[in-house]
Amino acid sequence: MASNDLNFQLIIDNCRRGDRNSQRVLYEYYFGYGLNICLRYTPNQEEAKEMLNDAFLKIFTKLDQYDSNYPFKSWIRRIFTNAAIDHYRKGRRLIRTVALEELPEIVDTTESDPFVTPQTDVLPVIQRLPPMYRMVFNLYVMEGYKHHEIAEMLGISIGTSKSNLLRAKRKLQRQLMKRENLVKQTSQ
Repeated sequence: MASNDLNFQLIIDNCRRGDRNSQRVLYEYYFGYGLNICLRYTPNQEEAKEMLNDAFLKIFTKLDQYDSNYPFKSWIRRIFTNAAIDHYRKGRRLIRTVALEELPEIVDTTESDPFVTPQTDVLPVIQRLPPMYRMVFNLYVMEGYKHHEIAEMLGISIGTSKSNLLRAKRKLQRQLMKRENLVKQTSQ
């Protein structure tokens, strides 16, 4: 076992015992990682930090449930994602969803997006999506959940999940195209 593994296990063990210094070390180490996940689910940094702190509270109170046979980062990623879902559920009354049955037939043409490159910063565009679109987009595209899983997590139909993903992709594509056109216009 490597020295770093021993140190990490010692920090986890101390956190389980309620050691504040070890909790601070763990919090600081995973702060940026967790904040990046939370930022994808919220429109601003303040909400992301609130969500992040809720997640860390769960991490520290449920640390006994962590199985050290699995990667810690995967375990906390799931907690950050669940904190986002909880945050969504709290504000759900304000979010309007559209059932697929209410929409005309839509063909997904956004398989490959020429406007997204490794240098493209899509986070600000994702943050401007309506909450439901943002939630479904992140769960499907970034986290890899299937529509039936998303539907179950959010209490929506599979069709609603699909339609919201498609609308999110279209909205993102339009915003990225606008941004690309602005860049072209300013460089001419």
